[in-house]
Amino acid sequence: MITREPEFFPPPVGMLGRMGRWALFHCREIGRAMILLFLALTSLRYVFTRRSRRETLVDMYVYGIRSLGVITIVAIFTGMVLALNTGIALRDFNQEANVGTAVMVSMLREMGPFMTGLILAACVGSAMAAQLGTMTVSEEVAALEIMSIDPVRYLVMPRVAAMAVMTPLLTFYTCMMGVMGGGLVANTLLDVSWGNYIDNALRFARAKDLYVGLLKALLFGIIITIVSCHEGFSATKGAVGVGLATRKAVIVSFLLILFVGLLITGLFYY
Repeated sequence: MITREPEFFPPPVGMLGRMGRWALFHCREIGRAMILLFLALTSLRYVFTRRSRRETLVDMYVYGIRSLGVITIVAIFTGMVLALNTGIALRDFNQEANVGTAVMVSMLREMGPFMTGLILAACVGSAMAAQLGTMTVSEEVAALEIMSIDPVRYLVMPRVAAMAVMTPLLTFYTCMMGVMGGGLVANTLLDVSWGNYIDNALRFARAKDLYVGLLKALLFGIIITIVSCHEGFSATKGAVGVGLATRKAVIVSFLLILFVGLLITGLFYY
């Protein structure tokens, strides 16, 4: 059951009681989010049905294609900032020709999936949480359950599938735009030719860097979707609750992106 009756608890006694109440509440929320993730993944077998396929394609367009504008701008400026700061540091050692390597590896390993995840969490995750939160407080989700329509299969699964596909694609696009932005700075401000820049960028970048970055992007997309849908389904107290759920979805997504990104880097490169 997605919808839940309001819960009332007696006030905790003392600081220890408040700490225990806080810990139990957050453990329960983590458990509910993991159950939602499990149900969404098991529902992926229905993704190729007619209605689910249509919903997934619409979500891929809304979450992916319509995010290209802001992703392009952020990616280009991220590459330009990386190239400028790295090139200034390398100029002290007369090694500014290697700026392409630094930009390419940084974008593939960290900055590409990280910036894409943050943008999607802010743009897409907040929209998901607000939409599902509005449906929850207006009892539309409860109406789906009354009609024996699974809210997870109908609302969550297409979003998970769309984000799982589009986030790695957008991450690869972000990396390429970042490398192009870095090349502009290297060519105009650091006097590094395009040929030398691209040669150094491709020479030292490994396929492992790309695969790890795409794995991060896949996990980020699933995290953003599950967190946003869970917070949306947990919204209460009308419009105020929807706003709080949207805010919490973005904050939790940001924190999990940082933690999971660090964890994956440590697992593959330490």
